[in-house]
Amino acid sequence: MVGSAVHRKMIEAGYKNIVTRNRSELNILRQKDVEHFFEEEEPEVVIIAAAKVGGIVANNTYRADFIYENLVIESNLIHAAFENKVEKLIFLGSSCIYPKLAPQPLKEEYLLTAPLEFTNEPYAVAKIAGIKLCENYYRQYGCNFYSAMPTNLYGPNDNFDLQTSHVLPALIRKFHEAKISGSEYVELWGSGKPRREFLHVEDLAEAILFLLENVDAVDLYEKNISHLNIGTGEDLTISELAEKVKNIIGFDGRIVYDQSKPDGTPRKLLDVSRINNLGWKHKTSLEEGIKKTYKWFLEKEDKF
Repeated sequence: MVGSAVHRKMIEAGYKNIVTRNRSELNILRQKDVEHFFEEEEPEVVIIAAAKVGGIVANNTYRADFIYENLVIESNLIHAAFENKVEKLIFLGSSCIYPKLAPQPLKEEYLLTAPLEFTNEPYAVAKIAGIKLCENYYRQYGCNFYSAMPTNLYGPNDNFDLQTSHVLPALIRKFHEAKISGSEYVELWGSGKPRREFLHVEDLAEAILFLLENVDAVDLYEKNISHLNIGTGEDLTISELAEKVKNIIGFDGRIVYDQSKPDGTPRKLLDVSRINNLGWKHKTSLEEGIKKTYKWFLEKEDKF
């Protein structure tokens, strides 16, 4: 989802010689394959959008897979970028890097100040390691490598698999299928009380291009932060989100919450004042973004 959005945005902006690889073309879990790719292509700039990702079910079920694969992916790519003298690298993390009970909104300085949320701790630890890899390649070697932390993302090419998806695409699929089947209700995990922030992936792609053209590693590390938050600065409860998705899709039934299932972190609202002050701000409202994503889902429904 992220990689394809950044690719589209770079083409729109007039960038040339954009090098990409899909999973069938390059196994980034294999160090030798990654080294060969960098030696062959000699990229000047690297944006690391690749990761093993999922929602609360996937994170809590495949804990070893999430920490192992993400550690290997980022280690292979960041070290190969250093070895091949890449001029600039941006590593994408996740808002789950912050402590479970950190003050809200989440400032960049809150990293590593308290324990993480248990269900996604392995993923968060891997992403924190990626942040610190970038920071310390800068501190030891002067590499122009740094990290950006997007909030919850959604949009075209999202994952709509109910076992591994994040909450918003899962809601779109659940309400759509309930509408088609005529179900009386849709059951959701947890209490519906946690608050979440959502950013359309096209807005993230614009933010990455903004960082690429305007921000260097020195601008972060010399201010004693290791990354920049990217989000909307606005959140809502899961129950409010569910009602919004339900109304957009046109499902007339009830919503039932299974409170025996975990809620995850109570709130994850990013403080985006730093990137806003630098000159970037999101454009897509949540309602507009959900409508666009549902339209894309309907066009691709037969593939799910």
